[in-house]
Amino acid sequence: MHRFYIPPEQCRDAVIELTDTEAHHALRVLRLQTGERVTVLDGVGQELLCKVRTAARHTVTLAVLHRNTSPPLPCQITLLQAVPKAKAMDYIIQKATELGAARVVPILSERTVIQLDGEDAADKAEKWQQIAIESIKQCGSPWLTKIEPPVTLKNYLARREKFDLPLIASLQDAVRHPREFIQHFRDEHNRLPTTAGVWIGPEGDFSPAEMNVLKAAGALPMTLGRLVLRSDTAAIYSLSVLHYELQD
Repeated sequence: MHRFYIPPEQCRDAVIELTDTEAHHALRVLRLQTGERVTVLDGVGQELLCKVRTAARHTVTLAVLHRNTSPPLPCQITLLQAVPKAKAMDYIIQKATELGAARVVPILSERTVIQLDGEDAADKAEKWQQIAIESIKQCGSPWLTKIEPPVTLKNYLARREKFDLPLIASLQDAVRHPREFIQHFRDEHNRLPTTAGVWIGPEGDFSPAEMNVLKAAGALPMTLGRLVLRSDTAAIYSLSVLHYELQD
């Protein structure tokens, strides 16, 4: 069954509409016909079973037949990803969404090749958000990963956000497996963490100064194994481990 995304504020009525790119895809690519059934995701937990009511030139109207609400995942995971070069960030956004990350914060670090600010940063965030939308349509997640505008490491830390489990992938010594940190939290609090943040550096990792600042802010250095992973591989590896350990 074909899936579409409509923002939650537009999903409240018994009859809803596909417009713009979603309508174009439905009409010109999928060639939907009256009476066909489709699924609509609103990104905040609702999955709507719908029937095509009309398929006009620029819009498609859908009659809502059934609404199903899914709770959020037990642990809200934030990926704090240093922006890599080329199109690797597009791939990271796609896979982070498929792996259930609640949020991705693109970080501009010392070794980040691409530097973004102002309109460029906003445009990138909009593009990456669209990639996340396409990803939930592909994987069927009713929860849309939020993609924030790129921010410098210093400015992000100034927010003083806290996570139950703050982790950082590290190539330095004195690291532990993420499972050890999870078990330690469980032993101390008699529950699993409900929020987690995972820092992934750019190619070449965060600088030593940045690593010290992050550890001082509470990030726990974890190992990703004996091999040196690319930034995008490290992100996927880390999210996969956390998804397996925390989202049961």
